[in-house]
Amino acid sequence: MHTDAAKHAFIAFGSNQGERIDCLKKALKALSDHPDLSLVDVSAIYETAPVGMTDQPSFLNMVAVFHSKLTAEALLNVTQSIEQDGGRERKERWGPRTIDLDILRHGTDTVDTAHLQIPHPRMMERAFVLVPLLDVAHHDPALCEDTLHEALKGCADRADVKRISDGLPDVDA
Repeated sequence: MHTDAAKHAFIAFGSNQGERIDCLKKALKALSDHPDLSLVDVSAIYETAPVGMTDQPSFLNMVAVFHSKLTAEALLNVTQSIEQDGGRERKERWGPRTIDLDILRHGTDTVDTAHLQIPHPRMMERAFVLVPLLDVAHHDPALCEDTLHEALKGCADRADVKRISDGLPDVDA
């Protein structure tokens, strides 16, 4: 399903199982290879402590921006397929995962269904999302950096976000 015009889609990536960098690379490549998506920008990569279920390895997180010709629902289907292809198993909420892809924003769309909420309902509460999102927020004038910084100040986990890379060195995984 296509939209009439391309929209900026902001997607959060996370991985804490397997070769985490490779998992991020493969997911980014799979999204970039989709005919209705084109990569615009990628944040730095951050290592973060797990949230919710804390007895698991740390995560690598980043945010990528795409021009999307897909509807938000179609993009969700694409991201879930990539997660499944990447070995993601949904056994427990906030459990370990090879790859996690969350749609943060899709243009100015507001979606509230049983399976998808856009803007992502908890993105303003999570430093592991806000910090990489700030790297690429300039691609959406509606994402006020002051608002993001203010939200980040209220995140208890902000000290647990450590920049480890300026981005993925080679998307052709």
